[in-house]
Amino acid sequence: MVVPDNVLFEGGKGTDIRRDLMDKCHLHTILRLPTGIFYAQGVKTNVLFFTKGTVANPNQDKNCTDDVWVYDLRTNMPSFGKRTPFTEQHLLPFENVYGEDPHGLSPRTEGEWSFNAEETELADSEENKNTDQHLATSRWRKFSREWIRSAKSDSLDISWLKDKDSIDADSLPEPDVLAAEAMGELVQALGELDALMRELGAGDEADVQRQLLEEEFGEVKA
Repeated sequence: MVVPDNVLFEGGKGTDIRRDLMDKCHLHTILRLPTGIFYAQGVKTNVLFFTKGTVANPNQDKNCTDDVWVYDLRTNMPSFGKRTPFTEQHLLPFENVYGEDPHGLSPRTEGEWSFNAEETELADSEENKNTDQHLATSRWRKFSREWIRSAKSDSLDISWLKDKDSIDADSLPEPDVLAAEAMGELVQALGELDALMRELGAGDEADVQRQLLEEEFGEVKA
């Protein structure tokens, strides 16, 4: 089943649905897909692999999920599209660790470092607490049902690698500093636009725009 990210972490009824799924079905694998593979461009999606009940007892409707294996095929992957198509070769590492059993019962071992995973930074997250650092850089890891319940409050938004393009909010300056920097850049840009308009012979229009700015903010210095 292909689902967008919000299905994995929404609260309220979303949490109840995930609990019911893990209770009545054997959810064994989650594949975190690159952005934009399904749905609209920019939408993040996942593939959930599960069976009703368990393989031993399809009618079982309690405690059917034990361990959930997660493969991260999203972090620090290319932006796929017409120029960079998503092909079978990109899925091959996942297929190899998934195993031949369609129910996810093939022997599995944590650890898969395709697509330069070892060079990826680790996120400061629950997923990486008390975890071997080398294993933490792997794209293929296992999480117990109890850990999902206690550490994630039954959220299935499980990720542990840090995207190189992500922004660490803790390292950002204070909001007033950011606002001042943004305003400074805008003032500089307005000055450059004013000069450009005058070079293009649109001095009268530049004066009109300047007057509007002065009415809004007071005297504007070039």
